[in-house]
Amino acid sequence: MKKIIIDGHNLIPKVPGINLSDFDDENKLITVVGEYCRLARVRAELFFDGAPPGTATRARHGLVHVHYVKQGTTADDAILQYLRKEGNNARNLLVVSSDHRVQTEARSLRAAVMTSDQFSIQMQRTFSGPVAAREMKEKIPSEDEVEEMLKLMTAKRDENS
Repeated sequence: MKKIIIDGHNLIPKVPGINLSDFDDENKLITVVGEYCRLARVRAELFFDGAPPGTATRARHGLVHVHYVKQGTTADDAILQYLRKEGNNARNLLVVSSDHRVQTEARSLRAAVMTSDQFSIQMQRTFSGPVAAREMKEKIPSEDEVEEMLKLMTAKRDENS
């Protein structure tokens, strides 16, 4: 299974519906990247810098392994350190970053590179692709979704009465 290394704060502003100013921007991105990984059958290492003291440094969310980089260092540096540690395996990784220094060093380690803009487009294509469409058709609605549909139908019926 292929692995993607992502600079989270580079990607957030490129993903529709998520802004860096959102209170839960990181959690929203984790959810979106997790869904992408599930559909694309890949794993991700997602890096966020600026973690306040006392924050756990790592967490796993399904196919997404999140790295919270402590204040005083950057996600860029943590990504490069991760790539160096991977050694020859770096050639099997895709690095998603818009930082030119990260891109240059990732290429020198033989990793594939994609900008955050390009990756956002790739995610949107996956979400609108045939696998996602088939899964939506086959998906059983949750209790909350059924309740919401019933409310909408009742409101519509009341409007027409």
